[in-house]
Amino acid sequence: MKKILVPTDFSNEAENAVKVAAELAKKHNFEIVLLHMLDLPIQQLNTGSAPADLPEAMYFMKLAHKQFEDVLKKDYLRDITVTETVDFHDITKGILETCEKESIDLIVMGSHGAEGLKELFIGSNAEKVVRHSKTPVLVIKNRHEHFDIKEFVFASDFKNDNKETYSQAVKLAQLFDAKIHLLYVNTPSNFVTTATSKVRIFDFIEGQNYNNYTINIYNDETVEKGILNFSKIINADLIGISTHGRQGIAHFFNGSISEDLVNHANRPVITFKI
Repeated sequence: MKKILVPTDFSNEAENAVKVAAELAKKHNFEIVLLHMLDLPIQQLNTGSAPADLPEAMYFMKLAHKQFEDVLKKDYLRDITVTETVDFHDITKGILETCEKESIDLIVMGSHGAEGLKELFIGSNAEKVVRHSKTPVLVIKNRHEHFDIKEFVFASDFKNDNKETYSQAVKLAQLFDAKIHLLYVNTPSNFVTTATSKVRIFDFIEGQNYNNYTINIYNDETVEKGILNFSKIINADLIGISTHGRQGIAHFFNGSISEDLVNHANRPVITFKI
């Protein structure tokens, strides 16, 4: 991992994400790309087609650069390689294109509490980033005085199409020297015996050399409640889940499940694209 992308609107929530990214960058010698998207039609920059709108577009561009100047003066960014980017683009498309252009390894995004998380996973631009991004997305909900991952819950149905996401989770765990808690949630409507679940999990992790893990079969009313309750019991620092692109959040995260889980998760959540 070399580069972290932090989309920012210069809000307090975005600053929470920048601070987490800065701590990761200092600890592991990463670079940070700060991105501010001005969601204005690109035609506004073309004096041949929209000369009347050019002053407004340039005003917002200058304002964004001034805000970046203030951010870059922060002590927590000292001695970190930081690149600032302001662009006129669709927000989601701009983030995804920046990831490809800059070879981004991790996106760190802030969230506006429960309401913001609902927007994040239900219908906002950020939700589209999570859904379509090939790059892992770390969602930061709260302010962290010190960001460290020691207890990492990886919740899955442990089918073969998720194996690549687990490889990404292992790389992250190695970075923090964290323990991975492999979690399968049993529900009344989708019950699987403990023996069958464990066989599925062992098959799933075969070939990985990371031995700092636990296997957990947890029974609850719903999958999202099981993830939240288990994470609370072990005081997890991070919850990891997988996404299926345009199909939405994989297995656990369809319909109201995604809304319920992420709205109530007071912990960072990281998503991996299948």
